Amino acid sequence: MGTEGQDPRGKGNGRLALRLGAMALGAFAFGYALVPLYAVICEVTGIGSRERLSRAAVITQQGPDLTRTVTVEFVASVPDGGQWSFRPTVAQMKIHPGKLYETTFHARNLAAVHVTGQAVPSVTPMAAGRHFQKTECFCFTPQQFEGGESKEMPVRFIVDRDLPAGVDRLTLSYAFYDTARVAAAAKR
Repeated sequence: MGTEGQDPRGKGNGRLALRLGAMALGAFAFGYALVPLYAVICEVTGIGSRERLSRAAVITQQGPDLTRTVTVEFVASVPDGGQWSFRPTVAQMKIHPGKLYETTFHARNLAAVHVTGQAVPSVTPMAAGRHFQKTECFCFTPQQFEGGESKEMPVRFIVDRDLPAGVDRLTLSYAFYDTARVAAAAKR
């Protein structure tokens, strides 16, 4: 009389539900662990490290390699749909590794109110990112804009002489965010 009233599929369905729940929990834990794992990999390899890309570099006195020319492209975006006009003042530069260069990015607050913007840098190809050093950059600190205000924001950089020989083109890209808008989205 013990098993007559029970459906054998009920036990199987219960076990299946437990397995699926365990798989979902495992997938969530794996996704959660990817963030610190990515940070460790970036720290060890020096590739893709946002911290390293967002701090000033120290220049060595080795001098430029005038026998080699590298093209550096500049890209700007406003991914959060903020009310900004943001663009590089030049699309690209031909540079010699080991020499210090400067360029600017133009930003304008299209809103009538005060806003704070923060630029997040990225260098591609990723393997060459550790060779692109910024000595001065508007990305190091948040930028304050009054309503309608425009700014030319400088970037001083040097590409290391030890840039791999196969790399002849780098892209420095900035995503410019409205910090209040990002903070509000994070609270949702």
